[in-house]
Amino acid sequence: MSLFTDFFKVSAASAAQLPANKVDKVYKRKRIEVFLAGTLGYALYYVCRLSMGVMKQPLIDAGLLNATQLGIIGACLYWSYAIGKLINGFLVDSSNIKRFMATGLVISVAMNFIMGVVGVAALSGQVANTLLFLCFAVFWAINGWAQSMGAPGAIVGLSRWFPLKTRGTFYGFFSSSHNIGEGLSFIFVGSIVAAFGWRWGFFGAALAGVIGIVIILLFLHDTPESNGLPQIEVLAGEKTAEEAEAEKAAKAASKENERAETRRMQQAVIKNPGVWILALSSAFMYMSRYAINEWGTIFMQEVKGYDLASAAAIISINPIFGVIGTVVSGWLSDAVFRGDRKYPAFVSGILEAIALALFLFGGPAKWVNILAMVLFGIAIGVLISFLGGLMAVDLVPRKATGAALGIVGMASYAAAGLQNIVTGLLLDNVDRVEKLNALGEVVKDAAGNAVMVHDYTYVSIFWIGAACISFLLPILNWRRKQQEI
Repeated sequence: MSLFTDFFKVSAASAAQLPANKVDKVYKRKRIEVFLAGTLGYALYYVCRLSMGVMKQPLIDAGLLNATQLGIIGACLYWSYAIGKLINGFLVDSSNIKRFMATGLVISVAMNFIMGVVGVAALSGQVANTLLFLCFAVFWAINGWAQSMGAPGAIVGLSRWFPLKTRGTFYGFFSSSHNIGEGLSFIFVGSIVAAFGWRWGFFGAALAGVIGIVIILLFLHDTPESNGLPQIEVLAGEKTAEEAEAEKAAKAASKENERAETRRMQQAVIKNPGVWILALSSAFMYMSRYAINEWGTIFMQEVKGYDLASAAAIISINPIFGVIGTVVSGWLSDAVFRGDRKYPAFVSGILEAIALALFLFGGPAKWVNILAMVLFGIAIGVLISFLGGLMAVDLVPRKATGAALGIVGMASYAAAGLQNIVTGLLLDNVDRVEKLNALGEVVKDAAGNAVMVHDYTYVSIFWIGAACISFLLPILNWRRKQQEI
């Protein structure tokens, strides 16, 4: 255990300090490297997380898994991710972020690669379908835990290397990393699956993860002190070296009192109904968000007649435009609404529901589906920032923001997992229908069998209902003020 904790503990300060004339240049270069490594590394984390989303139709067509089983497998990832997100958020504060973040991606790569190997064995008849389902569920759950080691490491990196006055700006850009990763998942993995078969999707995701590991190991630096630099407070001009050292000593002396105060505030936040309202709202928003990410590609294939590569390409538009919503959301609420998030959140929620309805009921025309994904992406980008974090932070004292974010994060990903199971059950328990071509004739496969598609009627109601609840719930908080403890 000691060897394990020693491996992950924060790097010690370097014995060799940089000359004063080199400090500024080295600091600016390394902090940009930390930002880029955290952003690109986490984006490639996402490729290893969403690889399954573009493989559903081929897995079902191969007769290896059904929609319910795929839903359960997806839920295993999100539920283990929800628990890991809370626990790893606490652990990373006292960890070496380079090793912490790289380890998570190593495990995630390993799980994708192993699932590709098991998939090859299943296609050759060496693995029974039931065993394939159990293996995928276990490996995908392990992947979920590994995935929860990504964001904490990157965010702590921003905290350790960037001053308060610019941290928010860089955090806003970092928040776009999940959009970049989602887009890469659909385009890169989707193209591989379309060209070489579903099992190669896992190998492609693993390759993307290996690139992420290399980036993290080369460019993600643990602390300024471990790189021969002064403390961040000194580098940022927030304090003199003497003041920073004195504050560090004072914090060490009053550590127990500080912990007790933090615990008291966290307990109060747990009892705050406003935080739980936002947690539920974010949970329903994540249901509709991951409904598109996990099932949008197969929906376009089955209902709208797109091939896998084209369907994945259109779904990838959603996260790309999500970058706009994420980056603009903070500035919009601060500059236009003076820190009041409720109105832009409400409007964005309505826009999300409209975009979802357009996607589900707007027909197969390409421009309609592209427009739906553009609007959906922008709306979700805003809602992730507001419902998924900022509005909860606005309700609680600064010292308890972690607790509020932990509650919201756990609820969000637990709901994403529940959505997967409910969607799978609804698809499998409603009669499938024969697919017709433009002439109304039954479409047949190479063996002469009628091609069947799932009935998405109840699933569509479920997804749109979740989207509507997500923007209606926060109305209960419109008159609620910041919690005083």
